Amino acid sequence: MQKHLKFLASSLIAVALSMPAIAQDTQADTKTVVATVNGTEITLGHMILAYASLPEQYRGLPDEVLFPGILDQLIEQTALAQSYTGALPERVTLTLENERRAMTANEAIETALEGAITEDALQAAYEAKFKDAEPAQEYNASHILVETQDEAQALIAQLDDGADFAELAKEHSTGPSGPNGGALGWFGLGMMVPSFEAATVALGVGSVSAPVETQFGWHVIMLNETRIAQIPTLEQERAGLEQDIRVQTAQAFINKQTEAASIDKTGALSGQEALIKQINLLD
Repeated sequence: MQKHLKFLASSLIAVALSMPAIAQDTQADTKTVVATVNGTEITLGHMILAYASLPEQYRGLPDEVLFPGILDQLIEQTALAQSYTGALPERVTLTLENERRAMTANEAIETALEGAITEDALQAAYEAKFKDAEPAQEYNASHILVETQDEAQALIAQLDDGADFAELAKEHSTGPSGPNGGALGWFGLGMMVPSFEAATVALGVGSVSAPVETQFGWHVIMLNETRIAQIPTLEQERAGLEQDIRVQTAQAFINKQTEAASIDKTGALSGQEALIKQINLLD
């Protein structure tokens, strides 16, 4: 699959996996007609989808405000659509085609995902991810971030004289952890920039580093604790594994369908790629 097709495939997966979940009331019928406009029906299903497309800030409005508001909007749109007698502009026709294509593709992916997440599949994914994993060392450290090496050295001198690390961090650190006494919490290898990580790993518990330079400034680091991180259980990883299976299954399905399709791109306007930015061509 070519690079740009992979990009489109990834976009399809992202859309398909992020479609809003709409709770279904088994006692409600989405085909219930809530209004008609010159004989054109507006159903409960139309209203549910209109609600689902609302910006988040409007979804919290009371039901007694949302229901008539959405219904009035759909009535007005229906009346306006009925009043339009000319040919639809090309931009509208193409937009409708794109929407239909995207939503149908999403349904195809969702169909392919049915039954993909089973306990056997989860177990296999878990074993594949952690079969060679070994318990890793983790570090709990605090730091004070300042702008210059001289400032860092002066802080180390105060620590040598018995100053409290957390209090110095609250007073002097320019990093976001400063108000919390410089505490960074637990982290493993690869989570910090190399020079910071190397200095931390070299410390003994309770000891303080020499000034350490990173792209953020100069650090004074204190190692609080170390521990061996245990390999997570399947239950702890379940949500992530389920998402991995969904993405992998969807990608495999997309690959299979596009590779099986007869595709002719000879009309792709090589050398004129910037034309896709010319929205005025649709006017």
